[in-house]
Amino acid sequence: MPTILRPLLLLLFLGSATAARGAPMGAGTHEWRLDWAGQSRSVIVHVPPGLPAGQAAPLVLALHGGGGHAAFMADDERYGLSRQADRSGFVVAYPNGFSRLPGGRFATWNAGGCCGAARDRGSDDVGFIRAVVASVRERIAVDPARIFATGMSNGGMLAHRLACDGADLFRAVAAVAGTDATRQCTPSRPVSVLHIHARDDTHVLFNGGAGPNAFRDRDAVMDFVSVPDTIARWTQRNRCSGPPRRILDRPGAVCEEHSDCAAGSRVRLCVTDTGGHAWPGAEQVRRGKPAASTALDANEAIWRFFEAVSGPSHAPAPF
Repeated sequence: MPTILRPLLLLLFLGSATAARGAPMGAGTHEWRLDWAGQSRSVIVHVPPGLPAGQAAPLVLALHGGGGHAAFMADDERYGLSRQADRSGFVVAYPNGFSRLPGGRFATWNAGGCCGAARDRGSDDVGFIRAVVASVRERIAVDPARIFATGMSNGGMLAHRLACDGADLFRAVAAVAGTDATRQCTPSRPVSVLHIHARDDTHVLFNGGAGPNAFRDRDAVMDFVSVPDTIARWTQRNRCSGPPRRILDRPGAVCEEHSDCAAGSRVRLCVTDTGGHAWPGAEQVRRGKPAASTALDANEAIWRFFEAVSGPSHAPAPF
């Protein structure tokens, strides 16, 4: 097959010899590059200490927001996912989105209807994420039944798309502040979905539409699907029956879950009263933005959800 018809997957590792192709990765943070569809993109992977020898680890793909980049998502003061990985024993990978700038800055993801250059150029980001998973699995034992994706804003929208177009690979996804932007969705099997959103988000409005603080270039975004409609889509796709059950009710945050869904899947929604367009529990937000909600720790909520849907008993995860 001519090379122009298929993306060239070329791995160029940066850093120590422990990141050499085929060598196992030890604990710590590693970085390499994937050449995909004519672009060289970075991937940052954090391996927690103390993984049991010979035991396959869970893998979480963490997708940055539109206009961000992999290193931004990997910043523990802003998101804290690597610290959560160390506490909970999972590997976390931070891939970089599609960017036309040197260094991969101001990157976006093609989540269907959003966002920016990735959408407009038709970037095959689902294919790229599959390649990222494959590259990680070449270097560390990953449990194929515990591969998950999470993301912020445009990255959350791609997480929704991965549940649609990557259902064979991902057990569950969790989106923060990014609703379902898919144009069509026919998952090959039910995928559990967690959605987290603030009622006062001024980028991706809770009740639908692009808010005043979305990209200044309105052509880069879309008329975003509302949070209620996003949940309705997933309860239909996962063939859930009955009303949701409230599993968390505390000042500033509530969570409800549909658990009577096909193949043991779940659809969970967590809503914070405040926090704007930010990762709940984050220590640091972008300059000039409202503080993140402290009523919910997104990292803890996400990991407990992933554990709940992949554990042997599928028991409800407490908060």
